[in-house]
Amino acid sequence: MKKLKGYEIRRMWLNFFASKGHMIEPGAPLVPNNDPTLLWINSGVAALKKYFDGSMKPKSNRITNAQKSLRTNDIENVGMTARHHTFFEMLGNFSIGDYFREEAISWGYELLTSEEWFGLDKNDLYITVHPTDKVTRELWIKLGIDPSHLVDCEGNYWEIGEGPCGPNTEIFVDRGTKYDPENIGLDLLRNELENDRYIEIWNIVFSQYNAKEGLKREEYPELPQKNIDTGAGLERLACIFQGVDTNFETDLFMPIIKETEKYASVKYSSESKTAYHVIADHIRTCTFALADGAMFSNEGRGYVLRRILRRAVRFGKKIGINGSFMYNLVATVASIMEDYYPYVVAKVDHIASLVKKEEEKFQKTLNSGEQMLMDYLANNKEVVSKEIAFKLYDTYGFPLELTKEIALEAGVEVDEEGFKEEMQKQKERARNARSNLNSMNRQSADLLNFDLVSNFHYDATPIKTKVIALFKDGVKVDSIDETGEVVFEDTIFYAESGGQVADTGYVVINDSKVLVEDVQKAPRKQFLHSVDTQGITISVGDEATLYVDLERRNRITRNHSACHLLQKALQEVLGNHVQQAGSYVDADKLRFDFTHFEKITPAQLQLIEQKVNESIDKALVADIAEMPIEDARKKGAMALFSEKYDNVVRVVDFGGYSIELCGGCHVKNTEEIGVFAIEFEESISSGVRRIQACTSSGAYKFLKSKEAILVNVAKELGALSVYEVADRLKTLMNNANETKHELAQLKLGLADAKAKELLLSADNSLGYPVIVTVLNNEEKDMLVKYIDYIKSKSQTYFVYLVNKNADKVSLISAASMDLVKKGLHCGKLIKETAQMLGGNGGGRPDMAQAGGKDVSKINDVIEHVLASVKA
Repeated sequence: MKKLKGYEIRRMWLNFFASKGHMIEPGAPLVPNNDPTLLWINSGVAALKKYFDGSMKPKSNRITNAQKSLRTNDIENVGMTARHHTFFEMLGNFSIGDYFREEAISWGYELLTSEEWFGLDKNDLYITVHPTDKVTRELWIKLGIDPSHLVDCEGNYWEIGEGPCGPNTEIFVDRGTKYDPENIGLDLLRNELENDRYIEIWNIVFSQYNAKEGLKREEYPELPQKNIDTGAGLERLACIFQGVDTNFETDLFMPIIKETEKYASVKYSSESKTAYHVIADHIRTCTFALADGAMFSNEGRGYVLRRILRRAVRFGKKIGINGSFMYNLVATVASIMEDYYPYVVAKVDHIASLVKKEEEKFQKTLNSGEQMLMDYLANNKEVVSKEIAFKLYDTYGFPLELTKEIALEAGVEVDEEGFKEEMQKQKERARNARSNLNSMNRQSADLLNFDLVSNFHYDATPIKTKVIALFKDGVKVDSIDETGEVVFEDTIFYAESGGQVADTGYVVINDSKVLVEDVQKAPRKQFLHSVDTQGITISVGDEATLYVDLERRNRITRNHSACHLLQKALQEVLGNHVQQAGSYVDADKLRFDFTHFEKITPAQLQLIEQKVNESIDKALVADIAEMPIEDARKKGAMALFSEKYDNVVRVVDFGGYSIELCGGCHVKNTEEIGVFAIEFEESISSGVRRIQACTSSGAYKFLKSKEAILVNVAKELGALSVYEVADRLKTLMNNANETKHELAQLKLGLADAKAKELLLSADNSLGYPVIVTVLNNEEKDMLVKYIDYIKSKSQTYFVYLVNKNADKVSLISAASMDLVKKGLHCGKLIKETAQMLGGNGGGRPDMAQAGGKDVSKINDVIEHVLASVKA
């Protein structure tokens, strides 16, 4: 592996892909240009959306770039971990309908492992793939990746809603057992655990399918134009190539940290590193954001920037910096990045001036905040409210710890739980603001300008109305005679929104029946009915009678109302911190995503299901009314994404038990739901979980399917009924445990016998037993047992065992501490011999393990070990 500086990595990446026919796309400014869906450019592909969505054709269908990116969704983690950043660079290569999987993977392997380029050892690479993506797995193996280095991960699928999606493969570098103190190994990848051993450096997405809500992934249609989208973090690559513990020890950050030390009274150390890391990260963000046209302000991206700077200043206080200092670091940032971003150097004075003014303003704000808190404490002697604590944090930049410290001096407590609730609400607002970050939808001028009114009626009773507009592929037309979109003056068809799927059914026009396959909302909220006329001509002004599929609507309605009852039950069982994070309701099921930070226990899940069914059984009457949003809040209505609601809102109230703002379709009485059954519960992302459930006949079918499984189990166990299953299983488990115990005793006896045999055959010429031998097809735990036995019988010993198993070799070595003190080091010896066998490994001086593949070199290994021990 080469030792590369940050700018060398970036340059090598771009040069490599240029040699493969890629156009080097200049990095876009952090402030997006003509893209209202983005607050910042937040990924390598974000600046290329114009090519991926077809609104602009690139000069080349092969593109590579180094893209500045800014994300603040988990800013609390920045400085606390080894790899979280607000500002970072993504190196990427992209194919717009050109090459696909084979080229992307083979070029990735070449760039990483070729001595001409990065020169990584392929044995240090571990790859994750989606379990269904067999082609990708075989391509990696064909290139030379050991199958044991390939890990199936269900999470390896890139999908952000409807539109382009596909499996992805992630490349990790193994930094060794030093970064895996508990020796968890590959389970860190298999279980997607946060760790410092296996570092993800590259993600390759095979964008080949078109995701559609309601379809299973295996049913997604293929895209006519397949694309490649990749991303590799420059900071992570620098950490690997420079052999340091964290990204912050690389040449991209350390000069900033050294410069910061000049202004601090506390030097950089393990105790103070968090503060230094925050400062180094945040000044990079501020420098580039300001260089690219952003400004400090009280709203939008300017507010984000202000929060970032203020966070850094607060951490500066932790290392003894009380005055303005961040502006002095701007020149250092510019110097580090000059190779690829020379324009920043020319703006140093301007940027430093803006930063200094903002720092000085913040010092005044801190003083104002402190005065506000002191005034509050003068009149409130019991508790600092959540509103005041959050306002101090949000407006004045006070960390909670500072508020608590000042309040403690006055003998007043702070409502910490309430503060956390306010923080969670802010995160929801931030998540909401980012909900369309990756949108690539094409816009239609005709739809944007269409302003005729179309009225929706919740009552699904058939109605007569007329056609007021027709569209074909987003273009307004006077008539259609095949597929297209119809807008009626009035409609009873619900348009997909709020997690509820659209109604289907049919309309009768000119005495002919036309199926309605989908309904979506136009930009100005009119309902667009997707139809296939089957050759019947529909014209603007035609009279029509509308018929919704009532059976399907009723099943959807039951599921939607159950969603409301479920949310209330979740809050009662898990706590009021539970908030909706998304939902999906169709005729067959309901999915409810919610905030919660730990797995739900079976007992909790059973109680949640029970509470929903109790609400159904109570026959709660639905009171649905429109009212001013302030009245709805006073009523206690739960609201999702409250800042998006109009002044007048629709409130769905089930007997005063569940009260929510909702525009969807609901039952008139909860007893219509019938029964509610939870199918499964799972985690879908950090802090967000999902419950899928069903109701009515769907729940009946689900419960009967579970019963069928139980009946089959009873049959297999030879039980007369399902009620005997528990007893039969208990008997089987007891028998199994007895057998397991007997087997363990037998294995222990065999281990002792084999260890005695090894000890009898030991070489004692050095005055202590030296056991160096080859074994065949032994279990790994048996090898350890042999060594444990030998340890118990001899104070001084050296053991080196080679275990041949098919075409693999495992090595294990152990030595007494007196020999270790004399210079014997099992870890080094294991590493040397593993490399002779084409493998790798290591460990402690007194105990080490490794693996290898080349069985032909075993005799050479034995000779090497004996020579080393007797030297």
